[in-house]
Amino acid sequence: MAEPPEALIAAIEADESLPAAPGSGYQPLAEAVTRQVRAAILDGRLAPGTRIRQEEIARRLGTSRIPVREALRQLEMEGLLTLVPHSGARVSVLDFDEYTELYRMREAVEPMAIAESAPRMTDERLERLREYAARIEAAADDSSTWLEYDRRFHLESYAEAPLPRVLKLIERFWNQTQQYRRAYFYTIQARLDVVTLEHNLILNALERRDGADAESLQRSHIRRTRTTLAPHAELFQK
Repeated sequence: MAEPPEALIAAIEADESLPAAPGSGYQPLAEAVTRQVRAAILDGRLAPGTRIRQEEIARRLGTSRIPVREALRQLEMEGLLTLVPHSGARVSVLDFDEYTELYRMREAVEPMAIAESAPRMTDERLERLREYAARIEAAADDSSTWLEYDRRFHLESYAEAPLPRVLKLIERFWNQTQQYRRAYFYTIQARLDVVTLEHNLILNALERRDGADAESLQRSHIRRTRTTLAPHAELFQK
């Protein structure tokens, strides 16, 4: 794809954080571009390898390239884009070594977060987790909904942990592994009942405020994702 899709440009233009008039400051525009390009990558509108031309976005928005460049640099820091000198930005592609490393880091960090979160879990947050678990189970034929609520379920399960730096790191890991999660969904779509069972076990441990059990279950949940995708070399692009 040579340039960003029309829907992405329209979403950026409609973002309420845009400055009221050209020249009124580039930071809100940079934030809007960052937010909308990130969303387009995470929901699959921008596929791995898609080229994003900062000149085209800037031209279409009637602005300089500065806010667009700031947005693309931020997304590179998040691991969602790769900036290539004299070529522009491309949506990061699937890479086996990166996948293995990211999932091993997730396997180490996320169980720690849920162990700290479980004893502090509120009734209100548990109610949201039940809702998310039900939406995941009902979305077996809808990858976008399944991925959205799977993400919400897990990030919500960590949210009571008094570890702000760890939680920020985890969110970055989730951004970086979104493409792998999409590949995982299609790989195991016929066996999503196993994932549903694991989510219910994790939810049950959180309802009991059992940090040790939640930690063990979460570690196994992430490890199974890693080992399930590992044999499928055809999914990884170089």
